Amino acid sequence: MRTSTRSLLAAALVLGVAAGPALAPAFAAPAAPVTAPAPAARPASPDLSAVIAGLPRADATAALVRVGGSEGAWRGSAGVHDLVSGAPADPGARFRAGSVTKVFTAATVLQLASEGRIDLDRTARSYLPELIPGRYATVTVRQLLNHTHGIPAPDLAVGDTVEEWYAHRFDVHDPEDMARSATAKPREFRPGTKQHYLNIGYTIAGLIVERVTGDTYEHQVERRILRPLGLRDTCLPGEAAELAGPYNHGYQTMRLDDGTTGLRDVSVWGVTDAWAAGDLVSTTADLERFIRALFAGRVVRGPLLEEMFTLPRVADLRSGDPAAYSAGLSMKRLGGREVWGKTGGRWGYNAAVASTRDGARTLVYSVNSTDAKGQDMNPTALNLMVAAYGLPD
Repeated sequence: MRTSTRSLLAAALVLGVAAGPALAPAFAAPAAPVTAPAPAARPASPDLSAVIAGLPRADATAALVRVGGSEGAWRGSAGVHDLVSGAPADPGARFRAGSVTKVFTAATVLQLASEGRIDLDRTARSYLPELIPGRYATVTVRQLLNHTHGIPAPDLAVGDTVEEWYAHRFDVHDPEDMARSATAKPREFRPGTKQHYLNIGYTIAGLIVERVTGDTYEHQVERRILRPLGLRDTCLPGEAAELAGPYNHGYQTMRLDDGTTGLRDVSVWGVTDAWAAGDLVSTTADLERFIRALFAGRVVRGPLLEEMFTLPRVADLRSGDPAAYSAGLSMKRLGGREVWGKTGGRWGYNAAVASTRDGARTLVYSVNSTDAKGQDMNPTALNLMVAAYGLPD
């Protein structure tokens, strides 16, 4: 795909996922893609199989894909479980879903709103008066969810390079401390006037969930979403740095101990810096079940579901483009229709859930990206989105 097309799609989707490195590392012998059309369903585009053929390669070591909906179903996996053994990737493996977590957090907040326990128009300070200072007194819960709050990112005292982050991969970050750090700074803009996609709004939203329920954020997500939908391979790991259950190893291109640049296994990495904004672990099967239930109105019911399909009428702080994020989701027109979803990136892993509004075509993928938090969109992930839905209008 031409660089111009890649840049266009990445900017259009506002995904924040990563491109692979320019320097190709040495890989184990490639594993052939394994594909399985669902019974009695029209297969999705054959381009999907072509996208993941040839893994592992420079930008990714494995990929797991599921397409569903009334237009047909397709499942595929390719690449390796790990670069040492070269064994084929496990299609049922767990992975870090990153910011896909925000969809679960937003759904939990909206459920509580439907019960009258959270008011989306009420201020965050009214729920957390000891954490939210006067300069952010007007920020509402809705603005936390749609990234129009104007609160900057917290200082995590980690560093700017992947090597520095790796050295601090086991640091534990307290969400209240992150909220204090962020709200101690001047606001980026007057709340409700612009949009800036950041994790901090969801960190504060998670704290509000805990305040109004008297329960942990993790348990609320479990009892409201994971257990009712039977998402048995999905969890919020808390302070655990290891992935529970079977997983395909994630790798990151970085400077190694001998001074060379290569791939390091980054599968074991704490996620407390993300918490309610990005610490989910799941599988493609669980995420497909979740996104289908969500869009069908079986997770958030009634008018509040429309919060997830309503974009604020403001501009993006940096690009000046119209806002692309709603409560938990983002939207772009691809192939002539609206596609709603969310991507996520943690070191070694890129993930996404997406669907047309009517559920006619859903897409879930996990790509073991070698630069999952880079500035550009991972080529394999981008090509999967294009194959499933088409180019931006």
